[in-house]
Amino acid sequence: MNGALLIAGTTSGSGKSAVAAGLCRWLHRQGVRVTPFKAQSTSLSSFVTADGAEIGRAQAMQAAASGLEPDARMNPVLLKPAIGGSEVVVLGQAVGVVDRTGYAENAGRLLDVALDSLSQLRREFDVVICEGAGNPAEVSLLGPDIANTELARTAGLAALLVTDAGSGGSLAALYGTIALLSPEDQAQLAGFVINKARAGGSDDLEPGLGVLRNLTGRPVLGVLPWTPGLWLDADDSPGCDTRPRPLAAGGPLGHEVLRVSVVRLPRMSSFTDIDALAAEPGVLVRMAATAEELADADLVILPGSRATVADLAYLRERGMSEVIASRAQAGRPVLGICGGFQMLAEEISDDVESGAGTVSGLGLLPASVTFAEAKTLGRPAGTAYGVPVSGYEVHHGQVTVRGIRAEPFLDGCRSGAVWGTSWHGTLQNDQFRRSFLTDVAAFAGRDFKPAADTSFAALREASLDLLGDLVADNLDTDAVLRLIEGGPPPGLPALPPAGARS
Repeated sequence: MNGALLIAGTTSGSGKSAVAAGLCRWLHRQGVRVTPFKAQSTSLSSFVTADGAEIGRAQAMQAAASGLEPDARMNPVLLKPAIGGSEVVVLGQAVGVVDRTGYAENAGRLLDVALDSLSQLRREFDVVICEGAGNPAEVSLLGPDIANTELARTAGLAALLVTDAGSGGSLAALYGTIALLSPEDQAQLAGFVINKARAGGSDDLEPGLGVLRNLTGRPVLGVLPWTPGLWLDADDSPGCDTRPRPLAAGGPLGHEVLRVSVVRLPRMSSFTDIDALAAEPGVLVRMAATAEELADADLVILPGSRATVADLAYLRERGMSEVIASRAQAGRPVLGICGGFQMLAEEISDDVESGAGTVSGLGLLPASVTFAEAKTLGRPAGTAYGVPVSGYEVHHGQVTVRGIRAEPFLDGCRSGAVWGTSWHGTLQNDQFRRSFLTDVAAFAGRDFKPAADTSFAALREASLDLLGDLVADNLDTDAVLRLIEGGPPPGLPALPPAGARS
């Protein structure tokens, strides 16, 4: 077979990424050479490919569902919110920061880049599963919408529109999205998918689904049930406070649990660094927005940040910096990752990201930070606790460790019970994670033992298989295959323009 399909959504968080990943896994299990694609994504978090390109985390997850190594062409345009606008990453490399007007002026050229990447992938793979962004009928956008119906129209793709039944108003959102589109764009939307349906699923949603079919002339191709514990990489952090724990996580092996507080920074990035901790039986992970939520933790994590200096000021304003400093003085564990590592240094010189010049860090590690114009991207590997460790790095801040009161720790350092590294993803290394948690438990005085058989990679594969099962069991896969191969069917009725209604 040969073709492509766009998965659009009524909102961010409607389930586009999950449905696209589920389709990728289902097709991959059928022996189809399938690849994910998202023309443009917006996220504070990203992933680094083996050849040093930066893409959205959702496409890296969908690549895993497809049995592939991530590729920059899977997400040719990535926007990362920054001070003064958004950093634009094209084919994995940052090209500058623009505001909304600047983006609109360049959107046409970015669409050309996206279409070229899509064309290459279509030549190399049997099927390309494309993910849209936001809502295709977002009329407030400036310039062309390169990730949704304009892409579908130009490339001749059929699109499915996904909505979240659990948020309320889902059928109205489906109808309203089509009604706000031009007749040309309406012609690309060939059907609907209802996501996160509770209770009786499609039976409980009737007769609403019938009304929707009659009003739009488009079928509902599936109702995906709400699935507790479904746990996947996501592009951004608004929902990280309520991310479910992996299904395998359970009670402690020792007599006590290990409590981990992750500082909920306003511009937090790479929040998936903590997922592997939540996978450990007996590890309780919570997001912390107050000083009090740090005080009783066995481990405090300062995560990555898209604005290190600004988020450091946030820590000081809320009194959290004082709690972190007192923990370090008392020999209680603190881990800084990337931007969090930079905050732990003695001073930060930043004329690039914030333009603040030189500011004082928390002074808990003997290091200094200088922000460079060029971004460091890579997939480093090393050893710690005598076991191999790999990760990825994406940062402007360059950390220099100095003095003799620090021990080496990955690329960074350790002083007492304070650790710092620029590497993301290290806790996904099972042996390293167990050794680190054992060290933390000793400092914290907890009778805690990490499980010897928790495999983060296996848990991720199980989640992807669960998504593939949801697609196989609940979508009209024959109809989906027809749309992939044939594009939008002719004769889809057009709703009258929204402005014409009284």
